[in-house]
Amino acid sequence: MKPRRRRRLALLLAAATAVTGLGVTATPASAATVPVGSGSYSDTRPAGTDGPQNNTGGAVTPKVTPAAADRPVPTNDWWSSLAFQRYAGNPYSEAMYGHPLTYKAVSGGLEVGYPTTPAVVGEGRQYEYAHQRDLTVGLAGLNSPDTRADAWSDWTVTPYWSDGTRTLRTTIGHGLPYVYAQGTGGDARITTASTPQVFADDGNVLGVTVAGHHYALFAPSGSDWNVSGTEISAGLGEKDYFSLAVLPDTGALATYRKYAFSFVTGSKVTWDYDAAAGSVRATYALSTTAKEGSEQGTLQALYRHQWLNTADTLTPHTYVSPRGTMKVREGASFTTSQRAAGVLPGLPESAGPDTAALKGLLAEAMSVADPFDGASDTYWTGKALGKLAQLVPIAEQLGETGTRDRLLGLLKGRLEEWFTAGGASEFSYDRDWRTLIGYPASYGSDKELNDHHFHYSYYVLAAATVAQYDPDWAAGSAWGGMVEELVRDAANPSRTDERYPFLRGFDVYAGHSWAAGHAGFAAGNNQESSSESVNLSTGLILWGSATGDTSLRDLGVYLLTTESEAVTQYWFDADEQVFPGSFGHDTVGMVWGSGGAYSTWWTANPEEIHGINVLPVTGGSLHLAREKDAIRRNLAEMERENGGPAVEWRDILWEFEALADPDAAEAAWAAQGGSYTPEQGETRAHTYHWIATLGSLGAPDPGVTADSPTAAVFSRDGTRTYAAHNFTDAPRTVTFSDGGELTVPARSTATGTGAGGDPDPDPQEPGTGGTLHPRSGGGLTTDAAVVPGADTIASAGGANHDGTPHRPLVYEAKNVDGDLRQGGATDFVLELDAGTTVGLAPQARVSYDLTGDGTFERVETYRYYATDPLPGWEKYSAARAGLRSSSGTLGDLDGGTVRLEVWNAIGNGTAQLRTGPSSQLTVPFA
Repeated sequence: MKPRRRRRLALLLAAATAVTGLGVTATPASAATVPVGSGSYSDTRPAGTDGPQNNTGGAVTPKVTPAAADRPVPTNDWWSSLAFQRYAGNPYSEAMYGHPLTYKAVSGGLEVGYPTTPAVVGEGRQYEYAHQRDLTVGLAGLNSPDTRADAWSDWTVTPYWSDGTRTLRTTIGHGLPYVYAQGTGGDARITTASTPQVFADDGNVLGVTVAGHHYALFAPSGSDWNVSGTEISAGLGEKDYFSLAVLPDTGALATYRKYAFSFVTGSKVTWDYDAAAGSVRATYALSTTAKEGSEQGTLQALYRHQWLNTADTLTPHTYVSPRGTMKVREGASFTTSQRAAGVLPGLPESAGPDTAALKGLLAEAMSVADPFDGASDTYWTGKALGKLAQLVPIAEQLGETGTRDRLLGLLKGRLEEWFTAGGASEFSYDRDWRTLIGYPASYGSDKELNDHHFHYSYYVLAAATVAQYDPDWAAGSAWGGMVEELVRDAANPSRTDERYPFLRGFDVYAGHSWAAGHAGFAAGNNQESSSESVNLSTGLILWGSATGDTSLRDLGVYLLTTESEAVTQYWFDADEQVFPGSFGHDTVGMVWGSGGAYSTWWTANPEEIHGINVLPVTGGSLHLAREKDAIRRNLAEMERENGGPAVEWRDILWEFEALADPDAAEAAWAAQGGSYTPEQGETRAHTYHWIATLGSLGAPDPGVTADSPTAAVFSRDGTRTYAAHNFTDAPRTVTFSDGGELTVPARSTATGTGAGGDPDPDPQEPGTGGTLHPRSGGGLTTDAAVVPGADTIASAGGANHDGTPHRPLVYEAKNVDGDLRQGGATDFVLELDAGTTVGLAPQARVSYDLTGDGTFERVETYRYYATDPLPGWEKYSAARAGLRSSSGTLGDLDGGTVRLEVWNAIGNGTAQLRTGPSSQLTVPFA
């Protein structure tokens, strides 16, 4: 939710039914002030203000079982409507989008659906895979008065039903194709939405098809499922468990049966930022308990942002989801590895901005009567703090130390006002919901617990700016303690903290944050401004770096790197593999549990729809430059929808454009820079500095990483500019992944230049090994200057050659020596073009003959890539396709051979493979 009057766009959203009634009212305690260093907060909200409430204005408390009563509730998770009762007449839940399954709690149990056909609604502005019940999981006779959250972990939850005679618990989660149930007091009962078609019946295992979706039902051994119309039941005997799974196809029943009684009991993500390698690894692990047998594994479906970045083996099974294809992993864990996204406190000094002009614009920004624009609530105060913070490094570069110090004074003064209880603005701790609410609140941050990560991001980033210049102010015994209270509220890294939940706003499996969790709409939860969520991650990196808290810094790197991939895929559809073809848009303003919407909360104006996931523009926005073609498509669509260039928020969109095409952004500024109204969080000084600096240094090159999280690289005309900030009290040398080095003085930003090529359009993970390029004629060469060409991939002849080379193109490098790099993996980026031919799918295999004796000790076959029937080169990569199969093991190359084979796995037509520097094979050898 954003800077505007909140209003629901009825044309975009399926209406949620309004109900009446009151929730549980919390009894306020006597007010007290809780000191934190030099600051404080109140433990009771100010008089006349509101806390969390339902749609009728009744106060609500967490709807949890006694077993969970002492735990802080994750208020903004995909399942949080179980605990936050938004509608007074619905004590169960709203639609919950776990993916691939969807759920809704009702009196008789858990509705389950698997939506596979998108609907485009709202005059073409929204696509959705809305929850539609296929069946309900319950117990015979169950009629519970409510559903409560009984247990939860990082991406799973256990709802609980009880009617006094019967009790039911189900465990569900992101990526889980299973529903695990435990019940007492009645037989297992599955009620289907339409008459089921039975495709398998083996006593306690039943396969049924409902609405075209295939489900397997598993009762305890010795039980038997009985089908009567739309009711399916099984006695549990002395057991209390049963489960079901949605199958990708009926042939998968045997595989899914294997794990039917390996019940998931918890989920946990762990992350590791390897600064030296410039990479972030994250492991997503499930814990399981065998109800029968000894199987401890399971099956889980990975979202696109996950399977694009894992080298773990995946099965051929897939699911449909609003986030594109989900791919299935057999096993209790998987690990992703991504290039770490770097940030800067601000863009570095360069020859780009005209000094006199920039000084004039800075003076203009400082001449306003009220630097805070009358802001009084949490959001608008935050916006003003962010605007002033972005001017600090500009004043520093200009040598305007008086202006810099005045800006720092303004930031300190307003932060200290908010960080001191008892004044016109303060933070108040809600003991029921274990949350810190700023008053005056805004956009539902009090009543709905919306947007804390959005609002507080500005406070944390402003505090990090102060800490850069005044470490004493940032000490925990001074004002830093209150900063970290805000951090713990919005992005608490601890699972054992009794005062705040773990990562309140961030959904670790979905890869992004949610603005709220009560899911008061049929489309589920939503997040609009992904960029303000990233602003919090940026603040964590800079605050952690400035205060020496490497754990908090590393959390910020994990969150930013993960959300960057999610934003790239789910907001911008950079690979054009997520949005349904019928949707007709290249970007969305909002992501919903059920899909996405080309909209904002307050306007249908294309300029704001495209800009809301860019602002605020800071040194944490550089990650957006990773997909420059997506930026160009995004802005082209904005102009089409707008009927011409932007009028409102043109500064935000110019800054966005500068990340891909600095010259175009400079031309737009030159034509209009003096005749526009800045967006409320911007100044002409900052916009001009941003555009002119990138015009001089070139666009960011995220393909080059550093051994510091506060570093970045820019590339223009074959020259790379390296930039880094050093927060420590001693000089340090920052090393970049392309071999560049930069010595940075203590507590300073430095830049340096070096030779470099164009930014890598699809960069490989750092440290994976050498790069080879296919050459027409059948060779693989390390020469990046090889003459570009194109080879024809033969037709598959209408047959299926998935996994088996058919008339392949073969490229080899022989007599190769190389030491195997531990942790390295094969990768490739091959440029393909099927022209206008429909239904082609080229496939690749990479083989290693370690000694050159003609025997290939390691063979890796990758999943095929479905080309589009449009002329133009497309990128087929190992990381994005995933490994289909492999055999053998790798070792050192001693006079060995590396072979690349490419063929058409399916289709009836030829395609082209582009040879030369644009296509590359990366092998894991030094």
